[in-house]
Amino acid sequence: MEHSGVLPDRSGPGRRGGVPPRGREGDGHDVPTEREPGHQCDLRQANTDTVCRIVATTESLEDVWSSELPAQAGMRWVQPHTTVFTGDVDTACGAASSAVGPFYCPADQDVYIDPAFFDEVLVGRLGAPPSGAAQMYVVAHEFGHHLQTMLGDIRRSQQDPRGPSSAAVRVELQADCYAGLWAHYATSTPGPGGGDPLLESLTDEDVDEIVRTAEAIGDDHIQSSGGARVDPGSWTHGSSQMRRQWFLTGYDQGSIRACDTFGARV
Repeated sequence: MEHSGVLPDRSGPGRRGGVPPRGREGDGHDVPTEREPGHQCDLRQANTDTVCRIVATTESLEDVWSSELPAQAGMRWVQPHTTVFTGDVDTACGAASSAVGPFYCPADQDVYIDPAFFDEVLVGRLGAPPSGAAQMYVVAHEFGHHLQTMLGDIRRSQQDPRGPSSAAVRVELQADCYAGLWAHYATSTPGPGGGDPLLESLTDEDVDEIVRTAEAIGDDHIQSSGGARVDPGSWTHGSSQMRRQWFLTGYDQGSIRACDTFGARV
């Protein structure tokens, strides 16, 4: 699997490594990783350093969801853990490698990301733009799976795992929609204490790069780019067009209710 998603919930070892508690711009802190313990990260480096961009994105996501989830669903946001690793990692859902791509494990409510995925797979193999905004979208998608865990929707993917209108595809498309919802609010949601939003701007070009990335990780594009026949019956994440559509739904409407992929025709 070469795109982001959910690792099936199954028993296994606990998590290792991870992104530390919040810090704001200018606050230096360590970002432990599997192969590079003690990665020093100053959030001012988020524009140039992939790990720091991951950290900054998780903090922006916390700002947005801590505001929007109570306002829209009457629930308090609980921030997931984020593990940055290299090569392979043990999780409560079992062992995984970088080949899986970024993923979320419901069993430990942890987002797992190997930064090498962005250049080696997302850009190198799938042809997505080499964009910081695209990387933030992938992180936001995985946080969307955490919201699904909080709302009780995440397990649907295991009950109906394949096909263009399957529950698995609907779970992934909803996570895309939630990523779009984050993008809708990311530049306007104040930081803690009413401070400036962590994300200063999201241009039309940024949104275009995110949409192109969503298209690049569609099942049909992945199959055809690998030389395989496009087989909708095997889809687990949705087509390029579907992923584009649902990200833009969240981005345009900014509504959790608008992200009801289970009640929509897909």
